[in-house]
Amino acid sequence: MRQLDSYAPILPRAYFDRMAEVAKDKGAIKRWLTIPVLYDLDARLKMMEGHPDYQQILTLSSPPIELVAGPDQSPEMARLANDEMARIRDAHPDKFPAFVASLPMNNVPAALEEMDRAIDVLGARGIQVFTNVNGRPLDDPEFWPIFERAVSHHDVPVWMHPARGANMPDYLTETKSKFEIWWTFGWPYETSAAMTRMVFSGFFDKLPTLKVITHHMGAMIPFFDGRVGPGLDQFGTRTSDEDYEGLLKSMPKRPIDYFKMFYADTALAGGRAGIRCGLEFFSADHVLFATDCPFDPEGGPMFLRTIPEAIDSLELSEDDREGIYFKNALRMLKMPCDC
Repeated sequence: MRQLDSYAPILPRAYFDRMAEVAKDKGAIKRWLTIPVLYDLDARLKMMEGHPDYQQILTLSSPPIELVAGPDQSPEMARLANDEMARIRDAHPDKFPAFVASLPMNNVPAALEEMDRAIDVLGARGIQVFTNVNGRPLDDPEFWPIFERAVSHHDVPVWMHPARGANMPDYLTETKSKFEIWWTFGWPYETSAAMTRMVFSGFFDKLPTLKVITHHMGAMIPFFDGRVGPGLDQFGTRTSDEDYEGLLKSMPKRPIDYFKMFYADTALAGGRAGIRCGLEFFSADHVLFATDCPFDPEGGPMFLRTIPEAIDSLELSEDDREGIYFKNALRMLKMPCDC
């Protein structure tokens, strides 16, 4: 069966080299320097040889552009990244049928300009954002024009990746997060927090056709459906200094119904229970196949095996499997199915 990987990050070589030049903190990019499949296209193509039905939608790997470069340099970095991903797609359309535009989120006017160029000129099929912009939430009014342009003008989906580092401590008495808790548990929390801000800031009411693909199967939301459902039906009862109860009454839907409007991907490192939980919460038509390749212990190949194994172990219907593996993504990206 065709497998269209909706999240297989890449750092095109020209962009990777420029990132290494621009990045002020070389330690912050240590992880990326040790994974050749990220920046070596030949290594990526060789890894994919053993998977003839497997394709990738190209998304730029973290770190976020706005973390690497200031607002003066980030537009140039975004243009380079998008040009390179478009070039790779055009050179290998059988392997990389589409790419997602990256934006300089710390320069909103430039982000809007680059979105238009990447979609209208280069043919990008969506945009990618991270869960915060150098610590600022996505529901900050300054970023609203980006979502409005993506949805109302371009009608493209939004990929959302967590962004959180060790500089966000787990306890107020400390200055950093220890034991990589910021990644293992911080990233799911970060994604869940961004989703919640979108829900209560009215993103889905203002943009009813908004499609947000949440990385790592909607993070904490499916597992905590009871807290999100009956728990948030009591929204505001725990807060005395904000009129959250009034906000809840003004919302046309229950909070949990908004959370179910998000989309999710299967990039859970092969965890079967998490995929099953996410499918039960979001339903199969809101789940996209993704691997997070090459961020596995083998530098790429492992997740290409373990995630399909996990999906196939769930005894899904053929229609659901086809939807997850490729049809849902093709529908969202407005690409022909040929099936």
